Amino acid sequence: MPSTSLSAVLIPTLLLAIQDPSESKSQGPDSGPAPIEAETLALFDYDRDAPLAIEEAGVETYPGYTVADISYASPAGGRVPAFLYQPNGEGPYAGIVVMHGMPGDRNGARVFADRYVGTGAVVVAISAPWARPDGPRDEIVSFTRKDRDEQIQLIQDLRRAVDLLESFPWVDKERIGYVGGSYGGAMGGLLAGVEHRIKAYALAVGDGGLVAHFTGPDDGAGFPEGLDAEQWQAWRALMDPIEPIRFVAHAAPSHLLFQNGKTDQLVPAADARVYQAAGSEPKKIIWYDHGHAMSQQLLKDQVEWLAERIGIDATKF
Repeated sequence: MPSTSLSAVLIPTLLLAIQDPSESKSQGPDSGPAPIEAETLALFDYDRDAPLAIEEAGVETYPGYTVADISYASPAGGRVPAFLYQPNGEGPYAGIVVMHGMPGDRNGARVFADRYVGTGAVVVAISAPWARPDGPRDEIVSFTRKDRDEQIQLIQDLRRAVDLLESFPWVDKERIGYVGGSYGGAMGGLLAGVEHRIKAYALAVGDGGLVAHFTGPDDGAGFPEGLDAEQWQAWRALMDPIEPIRFVAHAAPSHLLFQNGKTDQLVPAADARVYQAAGSEPKKIIWYDHGHAMSQQLLKDQVEWLAERIGIDATKF
């Protein structure tokens, strides 16, 4: 694991997986989750009546669907780059919000989006604030207030992606799902605690958030190399209140799917189990005999799980 940079971690890859049915069961906490403070929840609020101000840069046409290169206004300022996948026809369709890993951008989500549009879903894949044309940088995690501001902005932008889906008359508002891999799997847990219009969250190879990534059971005491104690404690004070592992406990009534690899070196099994245990019911947990991978078996399990909850056609994945 890196000391002060996540530039080489949390990257979705494609490998073959073997599911272990004996471990596909829920693991819940012994007591109820700690409540989220009202002022913390308010951080993710925004004006839902504000115009999306959608701009289109181009459209690609494929057999059965189109992909539009769009952007929309972010509640925190600037614009959110996104790909909008739409099946040909009138619907009604399910809607799916897709979130990429780290490092990366919306292009990294196409491994999901290209497949899910064929199942009968309108798909939106956005780029995180740190991955946008006006703000890319080498050190994605800065250990400053910028990390907090961008995480809050990401959740607002993902909620606006739900607004975007709901603005289309051919999208069924009762059939909206979320798919996130790695960093997207972690941030989906945060989103699940504040956005209940999404019925089902598929969280693949994720952990409990940026703090959890540096303080998991496999990490030693202390703080990342290059920081002093004062910097570390100041960053923790900013990030702990908005850590996804706190919010995933409040996902209900939304459904959760956790998918993790037994030999994952980037999200060790011990970290994954803590994240899984924090998730509210209803939830399903599936383990795979591989590492930090988006394997064919993982994707198959994922689409079948979503099909049961938002009514897509898994046979066309």
